[in-house]
Amino acid sequence: MTENLGGELPPEIVIVTGMSGAGRSTAARALEDLDWFVVDNLPPGLLFTMIDLAGRTQGAVPRVAAVVDVRSLAFTEDLLSTVEELRRRGIAARVLFLEAGDEALVRRFEGVRRPHPLQGDGRLTDGITRERELLQAIRGEADLVIDTSQLNVHQLKAKVIGFFGAAQEAHLRANVVSFGYKYGLPVDADLVIDCRFLPNPHWVPELRPMTGQDTPVSEYVLSQRGAKELLDAYTEVLRLLVAGYLREGKHYMTLAVGCTGGKHRSVAMAERFSERLREEGLEVHVVHRDLGRE
Repeated sequence: MTENLGGELPPEIVIVTGMSGAGRSTAARALEDLDWFVVDNLPPGLLFTMIDLAGRTQGAVPRVAAVVDVRSLAFTEDLLSTVEELRRRGIAARVLFLEAGDEALVRRFEGVRRPHPLQGDGRLTDGITRERELLQAIRGEADLVIDTSQLNVHQLKAKVIGFFGAAQEAHLRANVVSFGYKYGLPVDADLVIDCRFLPNPHWVPELRPMTGQDTPVSEYVLSQRGAKELLDAYTEVLRLLVAGYLREGKHYMTLAVGCTGGKHRSVAMAERFSERLREEGLEVHVVHRDLGRE
């Protein structure tokens, strides 16, 4: 049962955090465009005060986004305990974590010629490493992780609007990502499915120039021994996960489907998994991360 902090219905709250340079400000601006009340650089201890004040507006501030970063003292411990307490009180608090690889972060900091907030007298990479260590625990508790390494500001804004733009009904949104293992695992994946055991269409001359979105490749992949069994078995796993996520109030799930290059098998299987998830009543967004990189 929800506790009212100020005698009124408490607002919905999203805590925006993550790596410096990963796009927190862009995400905050996207939420502002969606009419969220955004507070930047809010110490975790003031979240209760913010929710209390918003709750006294008689519904004028129904949604609050708080941007929290490592500049707050005792950041990780304070934020984790605050999130746990908010949820204990029945307040709809969710954590959006912005992630990016070291190479992308270094490039961004060098591009704006600014030091990392935790670098001190050390190197830029020292600050990034330190911040990643401090944020490890809260990243593990995040409801939604977005890897911005390959996103520009417009793509990140569109992704945030896609996740938060619609009314927040009690349902789960699934992000299905195909990828190539040779380019690395998607860091924001909740579940990874490996399709490399299936025969590779790359070695079939007439299929090599095609992708998993083309019918001949899709039919070839799905006709292989084990393909249907993989779909059926993981569909049952996904049903269990979806039910559990909904019970826990989780709104987002990222399913990553991989093969060697991210062109044939993973693309075809990701499309099929997205169909299965839609049949389960989920809202699904499909991204073929490495298509066209070969």
